[in-house]
Amino acid sequence: MAKYELKTKVNKSSVEGFLNSVKDEQKREDSFKILEMMKKITKEEPKMWGPSIVGFGSYHYKYASGHEGDMCMIGFSPRKQSLTLYIMVGSDRFKSLMKKLGKYKTSVACLYIKKLEDVDQKVLKKIIAESFKYMNIKYK
Repeated sequence: MAKYELKTKVNKSSVEGFLNSVKDEQKREDSFKILEMMKKITKEEPKMWGPSIVGFGSYHYKYASGHEGDMCMIGFSPRKQSLTLYIMVGSDRFKSLMKKLGKYKTSVACLYIKKLEDVDQKVLKKIIAESFKYMNIKYK
């Protein structure tokens, strides 16, 4: 049986080139703000993961099924519907902060924001920092 090839892996594509290609002006501006926010918090250089995720740091995971791979510790993508932030530890870890964040949606490991002005950016920075800190402790 052929092994599954992950599409979401680090590559040498230009982060700035990708973000400059975002057609929606507000989403493009917000993406550059998130980029700077994450660079400052992580003290890492961003890398493209797959064709559309800007990621910081990396970790190796292995599931009980035997499936394993590498992923960014934290990242984001300016998707058509919303800005998607990959908070790998999940939002449940930040219940008190999430109450203060503003307008958003979540899934298991993603935080969806329509635009940055919908959320308290100080709270968002704290969530990003805490998530990155936790991932570094767990996977380094």
